Amino acid sequence: MAEAEEKRADIRKRRIHASQEAVFAAIRDPERLARWWGPAGFTCTFEEFDFRPAGNWRFTMHGPDGKNYWNESTFTEIVQNSRVVIEHGSGHHFFLTISYDPIGEDTLVGWRQVFDTEEHYRNIAEFVAEANEQNLDRMEAEVMRVASGGRES
Repeated sequence: MAEAEEKRADIRKRRIHASQEAVFAAIRDPERLARWWGPAGFTCTFEEFDFRPAGNWRFTMHGPDGKNYWNESTFTEIVQNSRVVIEHGSGHHFFLTISYDPIGEDTLVGWRQVFDTEEHYRNIAEFVAEANEQNLDRMEAEVMRVASGGRES
């Protein structure tokens, strides 16, 4: 089963020069999350953000092309400062696991997005790879913004 999952998953890692707590804070705060969630050029409007296991997250991503993209997800697992698992149920169905592992004073962020089938993943793999790198870029920028004296919310 693990081999099949690897063939339908986009897997990324990013070392961020901040503590687990500082990096995790960027996802648990909806105002901060709205600043970095999505590929470059996107903004978000959250309708519901219930950050707890089985909590709903409903939002609209506003694309640079002027289009709106409705999203509906559920937080399936949250381990403080360690891991968040999200099931995305609208449009492309996938599970996203974001892990936060310490490396000295830094944090290694793991980003594992698993789709239902290899075919589904293959059809969007190029877009997903670029979008996920941009998402990680934006997360890192948000963490660094706060670390350099920006407000948390």
